[in-house]
Amino acid sequence: MSETYVVGVDFGTLSGRALVVRVGDGAELGTAVTPYPHEVLERALPASLAGREVPLPPDWALQVPEDYRHVLRTAVPKALAAAGIDPGDVVGIATDFTACTMVPTLADGTPLNELPDLADRPHAYTRLWKHHAAQPQADRVNALAEQRGESWLSRYGGLISSEWELAKGLQLYEEDREVYDRTERWVEAADWIVWQLCGRYVRNACSAGYKGVLQDGAYPSHDFLEALAPGFGGFVDDKVAQPLGRLGDRAGGLSAEAAGWTGLPEGIAVAVGNVDAHVTAPAAQATGPGEMVAIMGTSTCHVMSAEVLREVPGMCGVVDGGIVAGSWGYEAGQSGVGDIFGWFVETQVPATYAAAAAAAGEDLHEHLTRLAADQPVGAHGLVALDWHSGNRSVLVDHELSGLVVGQTLGTRPEDTYRALLEATAFGTRVIVETFREAGVPVEHFVVAGGLAKNALLMQVYADVLRLPLSLAGSSQGPALGSAIHAAVAAGCYPDVAAAAARMGRVVRDAYLPDEGRAAAYDRLFAEYRLLHDAFGRDPGTMRRLRALRREAVAR
Repeated sequence: MSETYVVGVDFGTLSGRALVVRVGDGAELGTAVTPYPHEVLERALPASLAGREVPLPPDWALQVPEDYRHVLRTAVPKALAAAGIDPGDVVGIATDFTACTMVPTLADGTPLNELPDLADRPHAYTRLWKHHAAQPQADRVNALAEQRGESWLSRYGGLISSEWELAKGLQLYEEDREVYDRTERWVEAADWIVWQLCGRYVRNACSAGYKGVLQDGAYPSHDFLEALAPGFGGFVDDKVAQPLGRLGDRAGGLSAEAAGWTGLPEGIAVAVGNVDAHVTAPAAQATGPGEMVAIMGTSTCHVMSAEVLREVPGMCGVVDGGIVAGSWGYEAGQSGVGDIFGWFVETQVPATYAAAAAAAGEDLHEHLTRLAADQPVGAHGLVALDWHSGNRSVLVDHELSGLVVGQTLGTRPEDTYRALLEATAFGTRVIVETFREAGVPVEHFVVAGGLAKNALLMQVYADVLRLPLSLAGSSQGPALGSAIHAAVAAGCYPDVAAAAARMGRVVRDAYLPDEGRAAAYDRLFAEYRLLHDAFGRDPGTMRRLRALRREAVAR
């Protein structure tokens, strides 16, 4: 077993990462990252794709599925070369994806944007997870489900998100009927990439349960969908329903075409697809009750397993076996975290800071972090709301927006930067407290993802949450998690738990809370909660500003 290998591929927001892992002990032998050539389309379809530049309305976020194939053709061969192994010793490949990222396709999996007559139609492109333009549709789904007493609504904390496939599908139906009618499959990208690898479309149980509103074996009914919009009743039966694959199962064998892309042997196991956050929990050996894993990158997804089924307000879902078999898997999250820090650095920092950072041999994030780290808690006099990309949990409203209170003429960039770091920690504390109040205890907190390398941010989280903070032992947590699932799909381990025990790793209690700082943060958090409830429970001002923006852009 020590001489067999698997490949995990993590498809993120801006790039794909391939990782070669030894099956026997989880050793990471080679990795490669491939940026998406088209990144995220938020302002326009470029002329290179559409034949002309097509502007996009606010809150749109699209991608190009060919970019995902590009990752398979480049990152996987590079990772194999870096590992220095014989590709013939690789026994399986598995992938994970951001969710909910939706690809409209023909029945054979061809993305609609690849049809020449639809290349200039925005609705023919892949909707990235952070496409938030379907909030009006999500509002209607929630109102109707509550009015009708739909049993599935409580499994999502009473609200579904504009990020999910039902709201996005309804937006497509209402805004571009031609593209909707030509959509033969409405596919999670997590399943589409597996389809590309093995030629078989298998719907993964994780995405279906958390993002597809599949509960107790049923999607929302034809009657419910028809009540949402006349003619929409067939959405599930016509475009969504598909045989399910359990996590860790084999979806099929690697096709000859995909073997040519990747340099891997034809016929090796291709695992059922999965979600980036959910595969990370086994990689961090955090699948027991009370262990919440935060995968922190452009956004943060919070996942945990529990032995109890509870209704947690504003959660993103609870699914039987949604993370590992035999436990209820819970999900919550924040739509903007690293994205907020990146926005601030790119748009709000003067050139003098960039020059000082360069002189110190630092990037701007490192420079601002160093300056902010010297401050006592509360010294900046600020408190911020972390809703620059809306609120995923617990308010589930992507019409909400960012806010900073307390700025004066003496406020410096490092002050605001630290306030934004703290705001994301406060948002996580709201989630943790909501879970606890609902009867799902959170006793351990584990961080994975790129933001784990920021020591100030990690200490802030430990102090704000008043919890020891552990770190995933791999900097490529999702890719390692996918590799673990590949090993199971290849038959190397009986289940994900057994594979994780050998291949996963974690650094326990890497950061401990400081009582003095924690007490100061309690006071700041009280102010955050006041703002959270004032602007989040009564979102009139923020929603009206969004409406004014859309009207102005449309003129």
